Amino acid sequence: MKFAHLADCHIGSWRDPKLKDISTLAFCKAIDKCIKEKIDFILIAGDLFNTSFPRLDNLKTVVSKFKQLKDLGIPVYIVPGSHDYSPSGKTILDVLEEAGLFFNVFKGTVENGKLKLNFTIDKNTGAKITGILGKRGALEKTYYEKLITEHLEKEDGYKIFLFHSGIDELKPKEMENILSQPLSLLPKGFDYYAGGHVHIVDDKQIEGYGRIAYPGPLFPNSFAELEKLERGGFFIVEDENVKWEPIQIYNVEKLEVDCNHLSPDGVKNKILEHFKNKELNNTLVLIRLNGTLESGKPSDIDFKEIFEYLYNKSAYFVMKSSHAVSSKEFEEVKTDARNVEDIESFLIKEHLGQIKLENLTLEKEEELIKNLMRILVTEKQEGEIVPDFERRVKEEVSRILELEL
Repeated sequence: MKFAHLADCHIGSWRDPKLKDISTLAFCKAIDKCIKEKIDFILIAGDLFNTSFPRLDNLKTVVSKFKQLKDLGIPVYIVPGSHDYSPSGKTILDVLEEAGLFFNVFKGTVENGKLKLNFTIDKNTGAKITGILGKRGALEKTYYEKLITEHLEKEDGYKIFLFHSGIDELKPKEMENILSQPLSLLPKGFDYYAGGHVHIVDDKQIEGYGRIAYPGPLFPNSFAELEKLERGGFFIVEDENVKWEPIQIYNVEKLEVDCNHLSPDGVKNKILEHFKNKELNNTLVLIRLNGTLESGKPSDIDFKEIFEYLYNKSAYFVMKSSHAVSSKEFEEVKTDARNVEDIESFLIKEHLGQIKLENLTLEKEEELIKNLMRILVTEKQEGEIVPDFERRVKEEVSRILELEL
């Protein structure tokens, strides 16, 4: 028996035009690798797409790869993830399943308020597969709490449990604040637990359960993940061997700059000097800044010149993170506030008047900032497409600025 375990493909997650198809490309490369390796079947542990209704161009490519797998007789078994899931219960996954492109293994019945899962049997190998979907905010935990496990644990044969949740005992320290659930809620005695949701690469054999594995994202889903992982991948499982297959799309070149005791020009020169002898063809460049400038403001750093220099060296895409760099012009603020609203209000009051806004009193400036913050944390409504969401936010911001200024 030989199968692939993918998770967290997040197709459509990157919005920048140069990166908008990168997760789709990673998915295609993974499927091509599965075909080349003569995989018996493929597992996808949630978050195939980054939204319940993905862009049509991405969808078209993904459907064509599923059709290729179907024609080759390679079945795909899936559970929806927290991004695939929609509170309305309607997602594109339902359409694709109805078209016979894959099997959603989260199937069962409710008996006396308890959840009884059914197995989906792979015709090629006889493997018995079941699982539970993921919901936003780890709300799928209620399914586990109501799960009838006796018949699942007594079932013989090779069993796979597909899930999209974090496990308390398996979380790395840096993810301790991520919502998860105890290992004890999983049914025992399965041969392989195919996990998703937690973007880590991990594989452990746990007594009483079996092999619990997270393959990580198929392609990193953020600046921080690119820094940490550099690339994505998936597992190929053959008998007792689990092998992680990397998916290389672009090279990654990282630079972290300590801005302490530097001027904005000093920061710029340090970055340019670092990349002077670097070959950046087909490379994603990540620049992270931290520390306190000796003089000037973070906005004085000439990123335009830096970016032009790097693109002239054939970098594919350049990203920066400068939120952790500060200026001596803004003094350190200490507060004993205990909730987010109090801290926000305190910080706003501390910095009022440091940036001059014509015709605004301090009271008006504070009101303007709070109104802008309220608008800019607005979330996209269910079913609202990205252009409409962006237009709505821009209109609200314009309205506030015109009203206040």
